[in-house]
Amino acid sequence: MLVIAVHGSAVPEAAATIDRLVAAVEAISGVHALVGHLDVQRPSLAEVVREHPRAVVVPLLLGDGFHRRVDIPAVLEGTGCVLTEGLSGERDVARALHGRLREAERRRGPYTRADAVVVAGAGSSRPGGNTGTEACAAQLSALLEFEGSGDPVPVLPAYLTSAGPTVPEALAAFQNAGYRRIAVATHLLAPGRFTRALNASAAWTVSEPLADHPRLARLVLGRYESARGTRALRAARLAC
Repeated sequence: MLVIAVHGSAVPEAAATIDRLVAAVEAISGVHALVGHLDVQRPSLAEVVREHPRAVVVPLLLGDGFHRRVDIPAVLEGTGCVLTEGLSGERDVARALHGRLREAERRRGPYTRADAVVVAGAGSSRPGGNTGTEACAAQLSALLEFEGSGDPVPVLPAYLTSAGPTVPEALAAFQNAGYRRIAVATHLLAPGRFTRALNASAAWTVSEPLADHPRLARLVLGRYESARGTRALRAARLAC
């Protein structure tokens, strides 16, 4: 069984976004996927793994903060479930972010591009909690440099809580440096209070969240298949 561990949200659009991710995973693979929530929504992750011990649990998390390192392992203790890595630092996340950025730019005009980009992550006060956003910003910068034919597009990571620079600070820094088409690349998974804050910001354009991008579905499935293969290899070795 594949269980996707998500934070959970009271915003209906967030649940709809995760539903599209699950549908994409199932359409690609035929694997039935369940969702377990860490907060707000039901079923909880604890309820799901209680019903499905020995499942493969993929954390749908863009950073390696408290949920990935503390919350989820505590829930899975004694269940026999396999916990995979989250999505932090994966190049496919940066590629999905790049695609969303291009979509946001096209909404402003067919031939217009941002002249600066703020990669907006949730933010964490824990060591390592912001490395996913930092890595994604660096990878996005490399993608923009690779395809660029004009002036380099500066990219800066920023955060909505618990870390700095904040998104308003990053936007202001670019504005003070003379940039005018400043895009926010949303390094978040689903709509909620953070995406509402970004949409109300002074950015020239803001990209959509990432969970229902096709690359995320393939990344989740890859985590699942890798964990299943490792478990099968371990069982075969024990049987020898």
